[in-house]
Amino acid sequence: MDDRVNTLNPPRHDVLGVPVSMVTMGSAMAYVRAFLARPGVDLVVASNPEKVIAARKNPELMAVLKTAAMVIPDGIGVVLASRLHGQNAVARVPGSELMPNICALAAAEGHSIFLYGARPETVAQTQALLQKQYPGINIVGAQHGYVTPEEMPALVDTINASGARILFVGLGSPRQELWMAQYRHQLTGVRLCQGVGGTFDAICGRPRRAPRLFLRLHLEWLYRLLSQPARIHRQRALPVFATQVLRDLIRSGRTR
Repeated sequence: MDDRVNTLNPPRHDVLGVPVSMVTMGSAMAYVRAFLARPGVDLVVASNPEKVIAARKNPELMAVLKTAAMVIPDGIGVVLASRLHGQNAVARVPGSELMPNICALAAAEGHSIFLYGARPETVAQTQALLQKQYPGINIVGAQHGYVTPEEMPALVDTINASGARILFVGLGSPRQELWMAQYRHQLTGVRLCQGVGGTFDAICGRPRRAPRLFLRLHLEWLYRLLSQPARIHRQRALPVFATQVLRDLIRSGRTR
C-alpha cells in the first residue's frame, strides 16, 4: 500500500458494521503527522475481534469508533476479515507498536506527551522507560488511571496546563474510548489522543511480548492466552467473531 496520504482521515470500510481504517504502519504514521499539524483533537482507537463484538452490543462504543479519526486494525482477525471482503490494503497495526513509533516521532519533532492510565507504579515506570529509550522525549505529565469522576475536571485542567500535544490513554476498553469521547472537546492543546489499552504494562514487560515466532505467525493472541489463562473469558469473542464473519461472507456471496 502507498504510504502517502492526503490531509483527511484514512479511508475505511466496515467489518460486521464496525469501521476499520485501511492503513499500514507507514501510512498510519503519516496520518499521525497530519493529525498533529491540524487543529482539534483527533482520536486514534484500535479494532480487534473482541472490540468488534463489544461495539455491536454497545452503541456508545460504536459511536466512538465511528467518529474516531483512525481505527487501526490492531487484531489479525480484523485484518483477515477485511481481506476476505477484498480489502487487501489493510495490514495489522498493533497499538502497542504504534505508540512507541509516535513516541519516536515526538522525540524527533518536539511534540509533548501526557500519559494517563494504569497503576501508579506502572505509569511512573512507563515514563522513565520512554525517557530512557527516546532521548529528548518531552513527557510533560503522567497520571495513573484511578481518578474519580469528581477529580476529572482537575485532571483535564492539568493536561491542558501541561501543554501536551499527544495524550496516551490506557484505561482499557471501552472505558478509554468513552473517556476520550467525553473529554476530547475540553482538551485545548491536545492534537492526538490514542487509546493504548494495556500498552503501558507491555512497555514495563508485564506481561512479556510474545516471542518473534508467534508474532511472525500472527499468533500473539495464542501466546497471551497460554501465558495468561485468565484471558479465556475475553477470547470467547473469537469464535463468535469468526462465525459472524463467515455468515456475513455467505450473505454477501463472497464464498462462491
